[in-house]
Amino acid sequence: MTERIVIVGGGLAGVRSGERLREMGFDGEIVIVSAERHLPYHRPALSKEVITGELHWSDLGLATAPELDAQWRTGVMASGLDTSTRTVSLPGGEELRYDGLVIATGVDSRHLDGVPRHDPRVHQLRTLDDAVGIRRAMSSSQGQVVVIGGGFIGAEIAASIRHVGREVAVVIRGKALLGGAIGEEFGNLVTQMHREHGVRLASGVKILHWVRQANGIAIHLSDGQVLFAAAVVLAVGATPSVAWLRGSGLELSDGVLCEQSCHVVGADDVVAAGDVARWPNHRFGGVVRRVEHYIHAVEMARAAAENLLVGRAHARPFTPVPRFWTEQYGMRVQGSGIPKLGTDTTPLGRGVTGFVADGRLVGMVGLDAPNAMIRHGHELRRQTALDRERVDVLSVRPTRAPGPQPVPPPPQTPRDPAPFTEQLPPVREPVPAGAPPREPQRRPDLVWALPTPRR
Repeated sequence: MTERIVIVGGGLAGVRSGERLREMGFDGEIVIVSAERHLPYHRPALSKEVITGELHWSDLGLATAPELDAQWRTGVMASGLDTSTRTVSLPGGEELRYDGLVIATGVDSRHLDGVPRHDPRVHQLRTLDDAVGIRRAMSSSQGQVVVIGGGFIGAEIAASIRHVGREVAVVIRGKALLGGAIGEEFGNLVTQMHREHGVRLASGVKILHWVRQANGIAIHLSDGQVLFAAAVVLAVGATPSVAWLRGSGLELSDGVLCEQSCHVVGADDVVAAGDVARWPNHRFGGVVRRVEHYIHAVEMARAAAENLLVGRAHARPFTPVPRFWTEQYGMRVQGSGIPKLGTDTTPLGRGVTGFVADGRLVGMVGLDAPNAMIRHGHELRRQTALDRERVDVLSVRPTRAPGPQPVPPPPQTPRDPAPFTEQLPPVREPVPAGAPPREPQRRPDLVWALPTPRR
């Protein structure tokens, strides 16, 4: 019987993990189970070009390698996992057998108590259908749009709405937009930029009441303001999409708990990648956390696929330097590392600020300074580097008693992925600068650690 690897999740992490399996020489069956009815698409454009109308939804298709050769199960939501029988439960009682499993189900939009979610004028943004719905709501209504939440998605949506000339108000509990992710200084700059472009900002407030009316929704705030909305967009964060894993025995608090190699704790031949995965990155203290960034999903997907094939004993730790960006009103904000871990800041050059903890650089943020970010990125990687022995000591261990394992290969320094630069259009995920066209990278020297297929 042919070996089969099942990937649950048809987004960026799912696709890139499948491609990496092929590059590594896996010639068995790959099945991708995706709850969405669409084939993979470029998600960052949802809060920008789709809402402004600069791109049609049909322009967002994500480029995939022809070697992927996967069986797509679109519009199918996984409902359970049994690691003892190595099966994924699908609708209608179908049990999909796997020899290896990649969990890449991403995140769901976070709910906000009291919101009249049943009202068709209330929207969220997570999928392509959500973005199209927001665009249609703007086209069929007049008046102010209210965005709840001031993170990356909320701020980008507000900028897009202003770009097409609509009035917009943003409601946040903190003092500044993006403050938690990029620091107070840059958060204040972004906030001021939004105000200069006509965004009405209600900061440091809570929502007390929602009053639905025939021609809009009245939102009563704790400071006495009442915002009247023709449409509302909720952007209050995300939660890992793990409901289908309830009862599987896996640790699911704030995502799927993984070891340093992306192997899921408590399961054999199962890895997780992308927004849904929680793992210890020992570049940054080994604290188990999730990272919700586009580039991170690509890098973790590739690492997870590699380590699934070679097995736990030969797996290498995934220790990236996270990177992110946002572009609003033509201004580009880039980040690297984990700035929120910093207890102090230091200037690194024009437009770039470093975030420092315990005397070392742990993150940096740049404003319209792409070259400086690349230059200082080398120093950030150097200061967060660590040796393999420390990684092995600090790693999260499986909760199950492991069976006999082969002798591991000689220690290797954790890999540092090459920088990416996104390209739009055409729509595709970032590729390493100066890299040749992607070709399958066969690895006949590696022996796959997947179990012998059952007859």
